[in-house]
Amino acid sequence: MNNRPQAPATAIVLVLALTSFGCGQQGDETAWEYPRTPWGEPDLRGTWPIGHLTGVPLQRPEEMGERRELTDEELVAREQQYAARQGAYESEIDQNKMGMGHWVEWGKINRLTSLIVDPPNGRLPALTAEGERRRALMRSGWMEIPFDRVGDFDNWDRCVTRGLPASMLPAYYNNGIQILQAPGYVVIRLEMIHEARVITIDAPPVDADAKAWFGYSRGHWEGDTLVVETTNFSGQGSSTNIHTIGSPPFNNTPISTEYKLTERFTRTGPDTLTYQATVDDPVIWTAPWTVELPWVRDESYEFFEYACHEDNKMIRDYITTSRAERAKQAGE
Repeated sequence: MNNRPQAPATAIVLVLALTSFGCGQQGDETAWEYPRTPWGEPDLRGTWPIGHLTGVPLQRPEEMGERRELTDEELVAREQQYAARQGAYESEIDQNKMGMGHWVEWGKINRLTSLIVDPPNGRLPALTAEGERRRALMRSGWMEIPFDRVGDFDNWDRCVTRGLPASMLPAYYNNGIQILQAPGYVVIRLEMIHEARVITIDAPPVDADAKAWFGYSRGHWEGDTLVVETTNFSGQGSSTNIHTIGSPPFNNTPISTEYKLTERFTRTGPDTLTYQATVDDPVIWTAPWTVELPWVRDESYEFFEYACHEDNKMIRDYITTSRAERAKQAGE
């Protein structure tokens, strides 16, 4: 659907400037001290790809209840599942074909039963009646529907954005995340759709009339934890295309103008960080819900260009094919 990146991206001037500050200190875990930037803030800088989590479902299987970790037997089963999936690339090479084995990047074995940690059962809360109504009106290229116009495709289909919190959750590919800092700013650079979230620190609230696909983010420090509150989402026609294992079907999760995302970034070691995000949208969800992800820093990870529009004919081909199939069925 979207083109797989083919070449490294060219860094923008801001990224080059911020990268020059370097990354947090390395060292022995037992002697580790929370690093500081030259201007005295907690140092979160570095490359934190989340591809190791692609096999962890957003929602926990109901039979697991409130268990946040797999048993030894379940871990063995997951390892076997991963091994089969990770061997798909070599299998396709042997068969001289290209399929999902060339496309999907599977994660590493771990014990997490779900990305959602609250509610305690690891399941999404129910949608409100208004949330259900809006979801029924939404469209996506992943649905089996007639395609007639651009509005029949979601924002990821159209290479606009995955939205939030989806852009901070693992997908099947392009899972690079980089954190950059400068006095008064934190920039989160995303490999998927080459987006950059610019977060201002201790800044005044945004005017209520200002709206954006990604909303507007304001950050502050609570001890060594960066807390980011994002509001002012456009709402109308917006969705978050979660597209993570165990996410809602059809990737059409609506958001309203009352949506608020609260994120917490906490370093836990030289190369580890805990990311937590709470979704609160009383128009869409009957209760807030929270995900928690263990990040691992990897400075050897290379970002690739997300060439989503380059020679992309998906939208046109879907519409043309859909119209032709309906004309055939009608005997025209």
